[in-house]
Amino acid sequence: MKTYQSKSISKKTFILTFLLITVFSLTIFSQTDEKIEQLDKYFEEAIKEWNVPGMAVAIVKKNEVILSKGYGVRTINVNKKIDKNTLFPIASITKSFTSAAIASLVDEGKLSWDDPVRKYLPYFKLYDPYVSENMKVRDLLCHRSGLKTFSGDLLWYGSSYSREEVLRRARFLKPEYGFREHFGYSNIMYIAAGEVVEMVSGKSWDEYINEKFFEPLGMAKSNTSLTELKKYKNIARPHTEKDGKVIEIPYLNWDNVGGAGAINSNVNEMAQWIKLQLNNGSLDGKKYFSRKSSEEMWSAHTVQAVSRSILWPSNHFKAYGLGWGLFDYHGKKIVGHSGGYDGIISYIALVPEEDLGFIILTNKNSALYYAMFYKILDVFIGDIDKDWSKIIHEIVMSRDEANKEKKNSEILKETKPILDLKEYTGIYGGKLYGNSEIFIKDGKLYLKFLPSPKFVGELKHYKYNTFEIEFEYFPSLPKGKVHFLIDENGKTEELRIDVPNPDFDFTELKFLRL
Repeated sequence: MKTYQSKSISKKTFILTFLLITVFSLTIFSQTDEKIEQLDKYFEEAIKEWNVPGMAVAIVKKNEVILSKGYGVRTINVNKKIDKNTLFPIASITKSFTSAAIASLVDEGKLSWDDPVRKYLPYFKLYDPYVSENMKVRDLLCHRSGLKTFSGDLLWYGSSYSREEVLRRARFLKPEYGFREHFGYSNIMYIAAGEVVEMVSGKSWDEYINEKFFEPLGMAKSNTSLTELKKYKNIARPHTEKDGKVIEIPYLNWDNVGGAGAINSNVNEMAQWIKLQLNNGSLDGKKYFSRKSSEEMWSAHTVQAVSRSILWPSNHFKAYGLGWGLFDYHGKKIVGHSGGYDGIISYIALVPEEDLGFIILTNKNSALYYAMFYKILDVFIGDIDKDWSKIIHEIVMSRDEANKEKKNSEILKETKPILDLKEYTGIYGGKLYGNSEIFIKDGKLYLKFLPSPKFVGELKHYKYNTFEIEFEYFPSLPKGKVHFLIDENGKTEELRIDVPNPDFDFTELKFLRL
């Protein structure tokens, strides 16, 4: 009898436990469905509020893709919907692939995180011999070279320079900080990291990324070249806002940026990348890089300042790892990275403690991705109901109004150039960038960057020896100023350019009359 009762109790306990697990599981699934439904509606409304043509989002939770969907259209010019397979440039999210490529080579014993860069790239030189000799592979990946954020980006942006030539010219860049003393986001150092991958593996960075990650992960459409991107029809087109209107802008070839930002992908395939990351380098029985390397990439290498604000009171730390940005939100560690191609803005985020990851791709220059990023986090880990789309949109609109008022206050009465237009013409150049040309066409003065022919614009007189310039091929860039310095003989000896924008420092370029 005792045995029988024991079995009966055991059986009842099993049934009860099974029912509880089933009910709990159904509750969890129901809650997840409710969250996705909530976000789905929010995304639809947000792209309208921000006047963004389209967006794609994928969310991974506990190794399952719980959302992979497109919203809006690929371009304002054709009513073709964005879907989960629509390709976008992911720009600097590429850095997580380059870091993982280095990690895989470290795991294979082919190099060390702390090997000198010049061991693999003998031509690598920066502003100081000590820095050149002591720059390590790790330093390339965590933005502590001493260069300021985005320094030298005009060397590759729109230019005909190869990856190697960009690196060779980087020695003329001037530092902003001491070596390893301060965070300075550097695309050029990631170009170098990509070239290290090539030298160590014997394959180009592009080939290595394709063979090591794209092919085994089933990322069949993902690629590393604008030339490859154009082979597909289902691609998002870049957009920006100009004079109050949303316009489509042309693609610019970024192939020479390589390991810093050359990848094109879609949310469906990037979900595989998120799964791999959340599983610390292994997926479906295959190891791509070790857990140790995963932890290394997610560890703080370069500490950044935290600006506490009323919007983010729970933010206590901020740092950069190896190919990933790191910070905390609602007590959880967030591992993420943005991507900024002109007219295509994106963000990838991982919350390892919650086994949660997501990617947001948008096809217009805007901060929409930023609002969606915080909304997704709040829905899954914040348990609060802030309307981030409205909050951040109002901040952006207020900032834009202030800039517009400042711009209007700078309007001057018509004046005439001090010199005859032909006196400004000629070739101006320097060691860092190369040459530019000032020439007259149809009675108007123009500036053209010879290494980047698309950088050409008319010079409209502003005052004295200063002219306004607008690069028509790059409508995302504001109007800038070109100032001519005059020598004691009344001849032009130098031109200086300033185009105020957050991405490219035109003041770094030195153009002396040749």
